[in-house]
Amino acid sequence: MKLPRFILFCTFCLAAFSFVSKPQKVVFKHDQANQKVDVYVGGKFFTAFIYPNTLEKQSLYPILTASGKTITRGYPMDPRPFERTDHPHHVGLWFNFGDVNGLDFWNNSFAIKPEEKSKYGSVKFKKIVSQKASRGELVTSSDWVDQAGNVLMTETATYHFSGDSDSRTIQRQTRLTAVQKVVFKENKEGLLGIRVDRAFEEPATKPEKFLDANGVETLVPVMNNDGVNGVYRNAAGDKGAAVWGKRSPWVALRAKKADEVITIVIMDHPQNPNYPAWSHARGYGLFASNNLGGRVFDPAASEVRIELQPGQFLQFKHQVTIGGDLSESQINQLAQSFK
Repeated sequence: MKLPRFILFCTFCLAAFSFVSKPQKVVFKHDQANQKVDVYVGGKFFTAFIYPNTLEKQSLYPILTASGKTITRGYPMDPRPFERTDHPHHVGLWFNFGDVNGLDFWNNSFAIKPEEKSKYGSVKFKKIVSQKASRGELVTSSDWVDQAGNVLMTETATYHFSGDSDSRTIQRQTRLTAVQKVVFKENKEGLLGIRVDRAFEEPATKPEKFLDANGVETLVPVMNNDGVNGVYRNAAGDKGAAVWGKRSPWVALRAKKADEVITIVIMDHPQNPNYPAWSHARGYGLFASNNLGGRVFDPAASEVRIELQPGQFLQFKHQVTIGGDLSESQINQLAQSFK
């Protein structure tokens, strides 16, 4: 007996729906003694919000895939064999910027000499505002300060963590409220950054030198390229080193680690200042999205300068998705649903 087309169509829809992974439960475990909040999805460790006094900013570290593979570099928190030890300020996933009232918040770390510290700013943790595991929501509060402890602005960061059997997602909404007059000037060092595991780097063929916002040079040497296979791409179809300095609603980084194809995607939100953001993605493992880069990336761009008076605020929203071998159409769908 032939089934009506409508019934066949509905049967197909139900079958397709059965293969859609269901969202998994999120659990927070606040470990005050070790200054961190561990995040679990589906009973598996995903990441931790860490706020030790030894860091100049807060971070999500480490970050794992749904299958349990680490996507972040270990150094300087937990160095692993054969990984790079450059840029000690690159820890996990973080948010800050290279020029706020002339202070460099991005490059600050334990490696800065005491006599140079006055040129740098720090993001000082204040408190965990709230934890709502049912929504996967963690809200934190911090102060952006100079080396004398003067507060330039307050930060409220709202994280939403989610995942299923195949993927993990982090949304970070950042609200910066000026305490004194604050000026952001265009700078390449920003804004949301991840320092990735060695597998996600691009194979290096020669040593490279990179300058921070203060002209301090870092030499990134050639290393053994075994297992190093990362490839960047953006929404316009640019690949590899060509994504750097380009504006795009998303940039993806794909690599194979331990026989698993993993794609990391950073998405910019349409309501962010200067959408779409400029990409600050480097082959040695820095993967960042910068809404305040401007002419540093593109001399033809308009000047980026944002001035806040006390009480005024600036808000950003970004999403990081960690999945499998994601196609361009799948990433575009994720970007369209990023509200």
